[in-house]
Amino acid sequence: EVQLQASGGGLGQPGGSLRLSCSASGFTFRNFAMGWVRQAPGKEREFVAGISWNGARRYYSDSVSGRFTISRDNAKNTLYLQMNSLKSEDTGVYYCTKGQTRGQGTLVTVSS
Repeated sequence: EVQLQASGGGLGQPGGSLRLSCSASGFTFRNFAMGWVRQAPGKEREFVAGISWNGARRYYSDSVSGRFTISRDNAKNTLYLQMNSLKSEDTGVYYCTKGQTRGQGTLVTVSS
């Protein structure tokens, strides 16, 4: 069974940073592209970032490009999202994804 457990969310200051982690199990992590999506209150879920199986290719939404960095550690079966220069519009629940599978999310709130 695929399990994706995100962590690291919490309260962030505007202009500040947070780092999310996603622990993966139940599949061969190093063989799959992974991603992050988020859902803000009252809004549709949206793509945030994606990374190829070996980390060579990374993709970002326009709204986070230049501020967020996706990375992975295949030895630890873990996906990361470094979030810098946080904005209030980054508030939402963040989920890591394997294809169409979405794990438990972690709440990020950006507020002063």
